[in-house]
Amino acid sequence: MAAEAAALMNGEPAENFWRGLRRWCPWLDTPGVLKAVVLLNALTFLLLAMVPAYREMLELSPEAVRRGEVWRLATYIFIPQTTDWFWAVFYLLFMWFLADALETAWGPLRLNAFYLLGMAGCTVAAFFFGGSSYNTFLNLSLFFAFATLAPDHKVYLFFVLRLKIKYIAWVFAGFMLLQFAVIPLPGKMAMLACLANYLVFFVPGFVRDARTRRSNTVRLEKFRSQTPESVHRCRVCGRTEITHPDADFRVAADGEEYCTEHLPGRG
Repeated sequence: MAAEAAALMNGEPAENFWRGLRRWCPWLDTPGVLKAVVLLNALTFLLLAMVPAYREMLELSPEAVRRGEVWRLATYIFIPQTTDWFWAVFYLLFMWFLADALETAWGPLRLNAFYLLGMAGCTVAAFFFGGSSYNTFLNLSLFFAFATLAPDHKVYLFFVLRLKIKYIAWVFAGFMLLQFAVIPLPGKMAMLACLANYLVFFVPGFVRDARTRRSNTVRLEKFRSQTPESVHRCRVCGRTEITHPDADFRVAADGEEYCTEHLPGRG
């Protein structure tokens, strides 16, 4: 899978890191945390449907946190991405699917560390660069992680069109790159901070894979350059003294070279 080549979590040094993290932070290895977040998203959706004003009390606001409303550092992740009932069901089901798939692929320790790092990046973005939509970027990081781990997994877009998830991820990535190109520098820094978890987990693997491919290409070109070129080649069948070491070649009256089997006038 692409995950094995792209993720930072492979190799003995990485495994030593995860073993140490499990020993020092055993609470990070708690299963079902992200599923609990999805359930709290559902409860928050119902709450906001009844009392929309509560949304302001849950949002990540640096000014409010400085006033002592520290719960905002966590409650913003419970705010659903839509207020429409139909799309809320779609959103919650898809988030549950991501939570289940990522925990199966990574285990709870890695998934919880990934999500916590994403929350830390969103907090940095809020306090140092301003902006909003932190929950959106946090959820997108989960989506991109799954698309990297299982790029050929097929999902039904809008419950109708069946597509490989990597194509959907490329579309989202394209829109984000366009947005990144036009927003001011603080916005760029905020976007990078919000996606820090994905960048930390996957970009080193991408770089490593690119170096490996480049090295393999260089070795292949070097091998090809060292392959001897043929001196003799049959005009009819293309045999050479390299492909057929036992073959004999002759130059015919027309000035072309032939193997003895296809020599004009033979027989």
